Formats: sequence, C-alpha cells, structure tokens
Amino acid sequence: MKILDWYILKRYLFTFFMMLLLFIPIGITVHLAEKIGKILENEVPFGEVMLYFLDFTIYFAHLLFPLFLFLSVIWFTSKLANNTEVIAFLSSGVSFSRFLRPYMIGAFFVSILAIVLGLYLAPKASQGFNDFSYKYLKRGRSAVENKNVYRQINDNDFIYVSSFDIKNNQGSNFTLEHIVDNKLVYKINATSIRYIEKDTTYRLTNYSKRIVGEIEDEIEVLRRKDTLFSFDVDDLTPVIYIAETLGYGELNDFIKKEELRGSSNIGRYKLVKYRKWSLPVSIFILTIIAVAVSSIKRRGGMGVNLAVGICIAMVFVFFDKVFGVMAEQSDFPPIIAVWFPNIIFGILAAYLLYNAKR
Repeated sequence: MKILDWYILKRYLFTFFMMLLLFIPIGITVHLAEKIGKILENEVPFGEVMLYFLDFTIYFAHLLFPLFLFLSVIWFTSKLANNTEVIAFLSSGVSFSRFLRPYMIGAFFVSILAIVLGLYLAPKASQGFNDFSYKYLKRGRSAVENKNVYRQINDNDFIYVSSFDIKNNQGSNFTLEHIVDNKLVYKINATSIRYIEKDTTYRLTNYSKRIVGEIEDEIEVLRRKDTLFSFDVDDLTPVIYIAETLGYGELNDFIKKEELRGSSNIGRYKLVKYRKWSLPVSIFILTIIAVAVSSIKRRGGMGVNLAVGICIAMVFVFFDKVFGVMAEQSDFPPIIAVWFPNIIFGILAAYLLYNAKR
C-alpha cells in the first residue's frame, strides 16, 4: 500500500473513531439529563445504571454507524480539499477512482465492525437497554402486546385472547380452534384463561367445547376446567423488542415460528433481520457520496460541504424511518423497505461519482 493510501486510510479511521468518541459522551449526557429524575425516583443501583449506559452506547452507536462515518468523511475530505491536497493528488496523475480506493478499504473495515456489532454485541446491548427501560423508565407500560392476541400455535391450532395480564398470567375471552384440512374439528371457548405455574396447566372458566360432527355437534360445558395446551405464556405474548435481542441464527428460527403462528409482527421482525446486512452496505454508499460531495474546494469552505452532508443524512434517515414504519404497520415488503434507501442513494452515489470523475 502506498503512502497516499496509508495517509487517507489513517485519516478515515481516526476521524471516524474521534467522531464516535465526541458524540457518544454528548448522547450519554443528554440522555442522562432526560432520565435522571426517573432513575433517582426509582432508586436504581449505580451498577445497573452503568451497565445501562454501556448498553446504550453500543445500541445507538451501531444504529448511527453510517451517519457518523458519513459526517466524518465529509469533515476530513473537506479539509483535504481546502488545503488543496486533493488537487495535488489528482494533478500528480492519480485518477479519482484510485484516490477513492483507500476510502473503500476503510469502509470495508468499518462494515466488518458493523457486522460484528449487529450479529453479536448489539443484540445483547439491546436486551439490556430495553429491559432497563421497561423496568425503571417506562414503569406502567407493558413490554408485550397483550391486546387482541391472535396466534397460530401449531399446524392445526389457532388461539385468540382479547387481553392478557402478564402479572397474573390471566387472559379474557379465550378461544381455541382446531382445524384440519381447512375444516373446523372442534372449538373451545372460555371467558377467562389462567396459567397455573405450579402445575404448568391452564384453568379455563365458563368452559365450553363444541366438537363438529357430520350430523350434529357435541357440546361440553363446565364451570371450570384445568387442562394442558401445547403453548406457554411466553409464546402467547412475546416481548415487543424480542427480535432485537436475538442473534442471527436465533432470529431466523424465531421468524419461522412466528410465521407459522400467524404473528402480526412479522414485518417488524424481518426489518431487524434485513438491517443487519443493509447497514454495512450503506457504509460504502455513504462513503462514496461523502467523498464526491466534499472533494471539491468550494468558496464557502467546509461549512457548505457539512451543510450539504447533513441534508443528505437527514433525507437518508427520513427514507429509512418512513419505509420502516410502512413495513411494520402494513403489508409493505420489509426487504424493500430496508433496501430501498440504499438503492436510491446508491444511484445518487453513482451519479455524483461520475460527475466527480469529470
């Protein structure tokens, strides 16, 4: 690797990590100032607070990796341009593509770091961050979706509960339908269902079971019935942020189970899965855009480049959030929602790179 490559690569990585070291303490300070009242009110142990902010650092640093990198590349490349170093490089016979190579090498190292964080460290940090938030900062808010729960628990059984109280392990208006070859075999109804942890059984109140016959139906009615089912409480009401806390292999298995159960949150789970791979790709795309925008010496100096960079970053975040919400709240394909911003900005990167070469 030549001196030019080492020079740019060192500046690339150094500026990126300095940007992280600069903004992470600011983020921690702002977040602490916002949450300090609830932390003191709930008398949270100091050790748990320290672990929470460690998880907070990993969790949000991973999410904002591309944007930190984008701003850092614009910053140091603008300095190179203002010092006429870029002009000197290109005037010495170095092509713009050759000038871009150390940036791509740096993007490769950062994307590897993003993959390691996304597959291994970020899930653990997400669990610690969310567990702490719901335990101390969002007290009174449920970490599970326990209203109008409808799930497929195996190939033939479908259950419905209008509401479920996690603390008491009790739900209301329970229904179970057993369907074979698209035909209803039997249906169970109860005004309430309660999980008896001691016996690992379920207690149904005002129980009724209708067995569908060829000529007439058979009906069983009881005031109370204790029975076993092939699901447990955790399957009935999974934690809202469960997908963020799973490793990649566990997440794939979890999504397959949830698809069989007819979960309404599949879009949210798949977003988490696809973002683990779209984020490293966005690092390369934003690096190319940043170099193309900031490698030209402008009359307004670094301020103009930074302003343009911040606007592009805001548009990128806007696209990512809008399409993410669409995938979570509708039937919009999660894979398109995740990759569409990269496709749009990839086209923009190709256009800017073409004009920069000219």
